[in-house]
Order: sequence, then structure tokens, then C-alpha cells
Amino acid sequence: MQFKHPELLYALFALLIPIIVHLFQLRKFKKQPFTNVAFLKKIKFETRKSSQLKKWLTLLTRMMLLACIIFAFAQPYYAKKGTFQTKKETVIYLDNSYSMQAKGDKGELLKRAVQDLLEQGDVSEKLSLLTNDQTFKDITIKGVQKELLDLGYTSNQLEKDAVLLKLKKLLSQENTIKDVIWISDFQQKEEPFSLESDSTLNVHLVQLKPEKTNNLSIDSLYIEDKTASEMELVVIVNGEMESAIPVSLFNGDTLIGKTTIAKEQDPATARFTLPTNNGLNGVVTLDDNHLEFDNTFYFSINKNKKINVLSINAISDDFLKKIYTEEEFNFKGSTLEQLNYSSIENQNLIILNELQQLPISLTNALRVFKENGGNLVIIPGIDIDMESYNALTSMFQINYSSKSRNERKITTINFSHPIYSNVFNKQVTNFQYPNVSEFYALTSPHSNPLQFEDGRPFLTSGENIFVFSAAIDSENSNFKLSPLIVPTLYNIGKQSLKIPNLYYTIGQPNEFDVTVELKQDNILTLSKDGKEIIPQQQYFNNKVKVKTNESPTESGIYAVKDKGTVLEYVSFNDNRSESQLIYNDLSQIKSATLSNSLNQTLEDIKSNSKVNELWKWFVIFALIFLVLEILILKFFK
Repeated sequence: MQFKHPELLYALFALLIPIIVHLFQLRKFKKQPFTNVAFLKKIKFETRKSSQLKKWLTLLTRMMLLACIIFAFAQPYYAKKGTFQTKKETVIYLDNSYSMQAKGDKGELLKRAVQDLLEQGDVSEKLSLLTNDQTFKDITIKGVQKELLDLGYTSNQLEKDAVLLKLKKLLSQENTIKDVIWISDFQQKEEPFSLESDSTLNVHLVQLKPEKTNNLSIDSLYIEDKTASEMELVVIVNGEMESAIPVSLFNGDTLIGKTTIAKEQDPATARFTLPTNNGLNGVVTLDDNHLEFDNTFYFSINKNKKINVLSINAISDDFLKKIYTEEEFNFKGSTLEQLNYSSIENQNLIILNELQQLPISLTNALRVFKENGGNLVIIPGIDIDMESYNALTSMFQINYSSKSRNERKITTINFSHPIYSNVFNKQVTNFQYPNVSEFYALTSPHSNPLQFEDGRPFLTSGENIFVFSAAIDSENSNFKLSPLIVPTLYNIGKQSLKIPNLYYTIGQPNEFDVTVELKQDNILTLSKDGKEIIPQQQYFNNKVKVKTNESPTESGIYAVKDKGTVLEYVSFNDNRSESQLIYNDLSQIKSATLSNSLNQTLEDIKSNSKVNELWKWFVIFALIFLVLEILILKFFK
């Protein structure tokens, strides 16, 4: 028991006054002689004994009456230590990621959590509320009722550390009771969920789980078996099927294909045959009653755009023609003497094919080409003028130096480099590595996609530039006969103009190029359903590099527009990691209170912070002792 005004308890010393008065009565009695007093002595003895008992009872009731009055004015209460004197703060994190769309015993997990907050939360208490995409500071549940009821789902789920950081920012630095309510399904990610102990916070983890976890989702899709007239679209579906699942393909709103995935099919894929080189705003859907967001998948196929590649040759470029085919590239070859310098600015990729010397005019033209977003591949000749080469490469912090005539094998492949990221299914160790007879030493601070056995670079790459350290002509190397040459040069060519992919994932860094010559002050926009987004973009001579990350936030097919003119289409889908309904086991977390019921958590917090005031009880006791005193004085004989 604690007191709001403990200083008033000093008044209890006043209880000594009636005791002193009772023990030291000032009244004196006179003795009066009387005859034959034997009988009166007995009466006197009994009367005095009864009188003393009555006085003691009266004294006791008065002392208890006085004590109860003093306790009542001191205002006693019962609560957890410090609750009455300390201010309380509450902050709530409500996970509105797509996995909270799963259905529990009372409906969708998120909607049920919102309903519990509105019904059980203290409508007048000030608190702060955090979701994955909104923050409400110092509000009441009633004040954000509309926002809570309209709360939608998002694919951009905050990481655990980001949630903790934002929650702490919403709390003050004062000495207060800080309650953190973390409402989520705690879906399993790459790392298990853990929480460090923090004595300043009372953390309550509310884990909501669905009744069923066998969710089906469209995971991804890709193009296979592409010919001049037809191509096959392959759709991959994840999840355990209880029966055959129908999958539909739309071009916009028009149904153009439908198939069924059998229950026994492994892997679960749906296939559609499409005409080649036809534009398509594709939507793939399946029927599943669990999560809804992953039942639809968007993709875009724009009319084929070819990448411009120019090779400036000192040797034959036949091997390049086999790699840069007419189907995907506009390939042109020219000798240095016949080079049309005005065509350089229209290229996406330029290859210097074993030139012995680089004239200043070419170096200057290539510098401007590179500054305007062009890509450059440098394959040196066997005997080169290093000074003229370094005049170009030194601008990119790459330099040629001494020539080595010791044969070397190319043994190291940087599998994580962008030009090899989708080439190998696994890291190859028994590869038949190519070799070179003579090579130049390269100094470069950049990454090296290919290296010799001694660690020196065979191919180094900077921003939009790829530099070989040796000639790859058959007289010097068998690299042209190696399986490495095709993915290396092909992917360099494909990345020189980043034609929009079939689809992109929301919340991840994405980048694509749009071939357009913008007028001054014009910008590209992404448009969907009348809403326009201005993405981050950089303009070059003949293209615009577009980058997206946090926006758009809504999945769908977006038109890339220049002043109302549609240039092409790009599609965005929500991250499919939310589709895996696998959850963390929180039982090992000792630094927080665990619960699977938001109602119970809210009740526990109310109980822990409740102040039970006891002064009314002491007033009642005082009245009871007053009544007892009256009864004793009136009826006790």
C-alpha cells in the first residue's frame, strides 16, 4: 500500500492523546463510610469492572475512528511500484504487411487487430501508433478510428531494427512507464526474430496466426523457347495444392488463355504460347482463398527494341556478329579509317577490337560518348601504344603497364558480377579455363569479372566500361573458343541498354532505360489509373535512365509517358516473400511478454497500470467505528 500524501501520517501521533487522558484521569473519588456494606462491596466491584471495559471499548473505537480519518486524508492506494507518480507512455506497432491478410478464427488478422484496438483500447488515452507506411504521434484511438478502419496492406514491411528505432523515436526521454505493443504474425525471414533486453521498455509481443498456412501464390514467370513466330510463357506457382488449380492469362482485361495445374504436378507450372514481337500487358491470375495479393501477377512485353552496337576493328569481327545477332542487336562493324564519327552518339555499346593505337580524335569522341551514358569495351591488340590507350582509360582510373609474355590461365570467375549473375546455376570448379600467351598488367580499383590464376585481372570493369588486359585473337588466346566468351560479351551488350524487364518488384532498387530524345524541361512519368508518378531519371543523348525504389507502392502495369505520349509499359509486383506463411517461434524470448491475443494484452496492461484508491474504504471504516461507539455508549450496560 502506498500513500499520495504520506506526510499526513504524522497525525497518527495524535492517537496518544486519548490514551493519556484515559490512563491519567484527573477526577478524584471521595470515600463515604456506610453500615453493613458487605452486599454493596459486591455491587461496587461488578459495576467498576463493567465501567472499565466500556471505557476501553470506547477508547478503542475512537482511536480507530481517528486513525481511519487520518488514513483517508493521506489517500492510500495500491498499484505497481511507481505507477501513481510516473507518467505512462504507450506506443503500438501494427504490422500491415500482406501476410496479415491471412484469415484467423475471426477473419483477417489485420482487420481483427484493428477491431480489438477500437473495442478494447482506452479511447481517451494518449498514445503513438506506427505501421509499415504511416506514423501517428500523440493521438487517441478514437482520433484515428477512420484511419485504422481504412488501413490497407503494403509489401514494404519494416525490418525489425527499423521498427525498434522508430518506436524509440516516438517515446520521450523522460522517466516514464513505457509500454511497447508489437502486433504482428512475426513471419519467418532470413534471420530468426530476436530482441535484446531493454530495462526502459515493457515490450509486449502479440503474435497473430492464421488457421491455415497452405497458401498458393504466383511466384514468378519467364519466357522460354522463343522463336521468330512464337514463344512460351512459363508461370511458376508455389504452395501445396489440395486440388487442381485454374490459371488464367489476360491481355489487359481480355482473357487470352486458360489452363489448369494438376495437384500432382511438380514443379507447379502453367504454360501459355504467345506470338513473338507483339506487345502485351499481361495479367496472370489463379484461384486461391488464402492470401489475395499473390493471386495476381503483372508483366509487360513491349515491342522488340534493338540495341545499337558498333565495333571499331583492327581484326575480323565475325565472332562479334555471331554474338550480337540481328534479332536483338543492330550491329555495325567499321575500321578506324572508315569510321563515321557522327554515328558514335547513336550507339549503346562501342567495342574497340584490338586497335594498335587510339588517335586523339577517337579518344575525345569516346569520352563524350561515355559521359552521355554509353558503354565501352576495350580489347587491346597484341602490341599497343600504351600511351594512347592510357589517355582514354586513365579517365576511368584504369591503366595499362608492362607487358608479360608468360602464359597464364583464366581461372577465376566472379560469379556475383552482374554479367554472370544469371549465367551459372552453381559455381563451377571443373571448368576448362582458357589461356593467353601475352598480356598487359592492369591497375584498376574496380571489380574484376575474370582473373588469371595469379589474381591479376584479365577483364576489369568500371562504370559502363569493360577493359581486357590481353588480345583475344586466336594467335594470342583461345578465349574465343571458350564457353565464357558468349555470356561475357552478350550480357555486356544487353546491359548497355537496359530494356525494361518482364516485371519488377516493389520496394527493390530497379533500373531501366527508355530510348527517347526528350525536349528541354520534359520529364518521363509512370501513369496508372489516372495517377502519375515522377521517378528518378537521368537524361542522356538518346535515352533516359529511370530508377525506382520506394515508388511505385502499388502493383500493376504502368505506362511510361512523355507529355501524354505512351513510350512503353513496365509492370510492378509485390514481393512474394510475404506469401510464405512460416512463423517465428517466440517462446525463447525472455525480454518481452508474449501473447497470441491482443485483447488479453490490453487487459494485462490496464491491470498493471491500474491505481486502486483505498481512501473510500477508510471513510467507510471510520463511519463503522463511529456507529460502534454510539452503540457501545447507548446499549452497553
